[in-house]
Amino acid sequence: MYQPSSHRKPSTKPNGRIRNAKECFFCVNNVENIDYKDARLLRRFTSSHAKIAPTRRDGLCDWHQRKLATAIKRARIMALLPFVIN
Repeated sequence: MYQPSSHRKPSTKPNGRIRNAKECFFCVNNVENIDYKDARLLRRFTSSHAKIAPTRRDGLCDWHQRKLATAIKRARIMALLPFVIN
């Protein structure tokens, strides 16, 4: 019969991962408005393929994630950020 090794601890999660709670960047820094013209800040929250990063990666709260997505979309329309990186 198979017995697991003794050095492994049982996990409460089914996949064995432990997720650390991240704090929202904008809540911590008391940023009320996300400006679409601040391309440097918006670029921080996009992937290498210019996609909007998911909440689970950045740790943003729901309210700021929605505001960030709107700002990134506006910056793309104004040609401050690319739609796609080739």
